[in-house]
Amino acid sequence: MAVEAFLPTLGAVVFTAVIDSINPCAIGVLILLITTLLANARNKKRMLLIGMVYIAAVYVTYLLAGLGLIYFLSAIPLYVSEYIAIVVGSLIVGAGLIEIKDYFWYGRGFSLAISPDRAKQIHGYVKKISIPSAIFLGVFVAAVELPCTGAPYMAIILLLSQNFNLYAFFLLLLYNFIFVLPLIIILFLVYFGTKIQHIKMWKHKNRRYMRLFTGITLILLGWLLMLIANGTINLA
Repeated sequence: MAVEAFLPTLGAVVFTAVIDSINPCAIGVLILLITTLLANARNKKRMLLIGMVYIAAVYVTYLLAGLGLIYFLSAIPLYVSEYIAIVVGSLIVGAGLIEIKDYFWYGRGFSLAISPDRAKQIHGYVKKISIPSAIFLGVFVAAVELPCTGAPYMAIILLLSQNFNLYAFFLLLLYNFIFVLPLIIILFLVYFGTKIQHIKMWKHKNRRYMRLFTGITLILLGWLLMLIANGTINLA
């Protein structure tokens, strides 16, 4: 028997976005960018400008990707999208288990992280950074970060696609803003005098907990998607 449930959409979006926003991948790339800019230019205003351009590029790329996925899901038959939701829900649960594994055995075995080859490419782009290349870097990083950040975002997109309207579009905008908000905070902390080394230490100290919270969230979202897809839960 199906259970009628009111999905706390705003709460789910905000909570998932907060967990997704503190992932080590996105923060690590921004730290690399800031470190390189400070070492090369010694100009905090230029660091702030290029950093904001980079973050804006990440935001727009993720937003457009989300809209594209929602359009794709709305264009396919309902019965097909239900199977897609079950498959994606299963993959999201699997991704959550991998993240929790990294809480206990960080860096051992398979992890959801940027590949070493892509990391080298990012290092190369950061060394030659300018405003146009910051835009390219933001788009590029948004694409290669998907192994780290794609699962929570996909879960929210599937939930919002159940009834995508103006309010759901607002929630998508909000999700992506929360996703980049820690990057904005870190950028301004460095601009106003916080040592980048302190942020590096904080990231290193807390990366296992970031993985744990992300993993738990993914498992909950994955199961929710599968329950909705098979009709156990009907969104009221």
